[in-house]
Amino acid sequence: MKIVVIDGQGGKIGQAVIAALKAAAPSEEIYAIGTNSAATAAMLKAGADHGATGENPVIVAGRDADIIVGPIGIVIADSLLGELTPAMAVAVGQSRAQKFLIPLNKCATNVIGASEMPFSDYIKQTAASVLAHIAEQ
Repeated sequence: MKIVVIDGQGGKIGQAVIAALKAAAPSEEIYAIGTNSAATAAMLKAGADHGATGENPVIVAGRDADIIVGPIGIVIADSLLGELTPAMAVAVGQSRAQKFLIPLNKCATNVIGASEMPFSDYIKQTAASVLAHIAEQ
């Protein structure tokens, strides 16, 4: 199963997701795709198997991904302080992958109905949902 984790800025969200997934399922292959090199480096430190940075890696990785994980901003053009390009958002949105989006109310976007919870709870919930999806396959 090809798991792609996409993050930007400092990569804190992607880093935490990868660490949680690798702790629970170390054999799963995880691709860290950062919108900048700092985000990619943080995710690689967390244990990602592969890493790449920029718009084209998001587009290419999304083509055959089984799972895409990241903050909700990865499907919103110009989010993550402008790091997420329109082409990246389209690539994620059009990917056949099952998407697990963390509903952080940032990037001028509020997800109605999403409960406010500590960051660590979002990560636990995301990892559990991804692992449950893998188990169903």
